Amino acid sequence: MNKLSPVEQKFILHWGEMGTKWGINRTVAQIHALLYITPKPLNAEEISDTLAVARSNVSNSLKELQGWRIVKLVHVMGDKRDHFEALPDVWETFRIVLDERKKREIDPTLAVLRECIAKAKEDSATGKYTEQRLRDLAGFFETTNEWYEQIRSWPTSALTKFVKLGGKIQKLLGIGK
Repeated sequence: MNKLSPVEQKFILHWGEMGTKWGINRTVAQIHALLYITPKPLNAEEISDTLAVARSNVSNSLKELQGWRIVKLVHVMGDKRDHFEALPDVWETFRIVLDERKKREIDPTLAVLRECIAKAKEDSATGKYTEQRLRDLAGFFETTNEWYEQIRSWPTSALTKFVKLGGKIQKLLGIGK
């Protein structure tokens, strides 16, 4: 698996660039991209050779991808080395990434907002405007969190139909153009 086509190279490089914009290490994103488009599981040495990345960087990146639960360890008959593959279902990958981002970013932010609101009630130095802004922000996070929890369990078929509705939902609600 050392030779990548120009299309494969372009995709992997772009996914790495996008990863940096999403706050993900470039190599981590590139390894995910490679595993996603590769039809068979790859071992760390194959990944390292294909992407021309240090073996230690590959190992650390694979641990991170496994921590995100979007790459899994698999065994190949007759080969003692560990092999890795990306989840094949993009919708499930998207769900897992959202779950992880919620756990790592939204949940702690909501906890801090709730704590700040509780302390603002007791703290005369905190202005009413600040307290209200914190309440508004917490309300936003709570509402989107509740919405996410509701649709998180939908089957992929229902979720894709919902997403594809787009402008029809605007019409149903009587908003938009």
